[in-house]
Amino acid sequence: MTRQTEIRLAPRLLRLLIAFSAAILLPVSVSGAAAADGGKSARTWTVQVGSESSDQAIQGMAFLPEKIYVNAGDKVTWRANSAEIHTVTFLAKGQSLESTQPFNPAVPADVTQIGGKDYDGHSYYNSGVMTNVSDSGFVQVKKYTLAFANEGDFTYYCLVHGMAMKGTVHVRAAGTEYPYSQSQYDHQSAKQERAILRDGERQWDAARDQSGENTVIAGTDNGTSMVMRFVHREIEIRVGESVTFINNGMGAPHTVTFGTEPANFFAPLGDRDHFSGGDLNSGLMTPHSSYTVTFMKAGEFDYICALHDYMGMVGTVVVRK
Repeated sequence: MTRQTEIRLAPRLLRLLIAFSAAILLPVSVSGAAAADGGKSARTWTVQVGSESSDQAIQGMAFLPEKIYVNAGDKVTWRANSAEIHTVTFLAKGQSLESTQPFNPAVPADVTQIGGKDYDGHSYYNSGVMTNVSDSGFVQVKKYTLAFANEGDFTYYCLVHGMAMKGTVHVRAAGTEYPYSQSQYDHQSAKQERAILRDGERQWDAARDQSGENTVIAGTDNGTSMVMRFVHREIEIRVGESVTFINNGMGAPHTVTFGTEPANFFAPLGDRDHFSGGDLNSGLMTPHSSYTVTFMKAGEFDYICALHDYMGMVGTVVVRK
């Protein structure tokens, strides 16, 4: 190759190098922390509601991301990401979370969508019951969107899990540069989901150690990760012996329900001191509570958590003579 040929090829090579460099740098500039338009265009952001393992045994009590920064005029869409039920609830000015607790399916304000599509910054807004399955027993809400016109820091809660599950929408002036892109929020959320799953597995191992011959752990959680299983769920005892069910979690309620699931599973039902079969219900077992049943007849007695049986929280007590 002559020197003249090399000189003619150099501009072509230079153009190729510039194009290759631009192809590499383009995704970085698009997904960088600050928006290319300086945050002037209204955007819609996505927050995941909950998380779960592939078998639904471990559920996450978290909005992912927990904090999101948007500009006035932007929208936020919350998407159901777990079988466990959650709500997205902004309390009215002066209203306390304690006044809404515990979550009650019989209260319309707890389970129905309230408020318009534009958040006013001070009224009660509720998404309804968000879940990614259709058999939770509630009207399914897959996604919920609000527009934010007013600047401020707006905290919201899941009514089901209270203080254990809250998030914040930080609304700044229109045109403010965004600190994170949606892809960066998604990356953070995926990392949190993996951490929640690991936490749940550790709790499951601890619950196995806490269960015993006459003890069943009725779910457990650490305020973020929930194990939606009866641990030592198949237990064998003798007639006249008792089984104690313990909810040793921090945030998730459960029930122990034998027989037909009652219309109101919040209310205790049946004689737990002399159980020989039929309908028996613990009522709502809040965290750190227990429920003991004495079995007076031989047989196999199936039970469920009336709140979480649809995701596999079931068990059996085998009573021998």
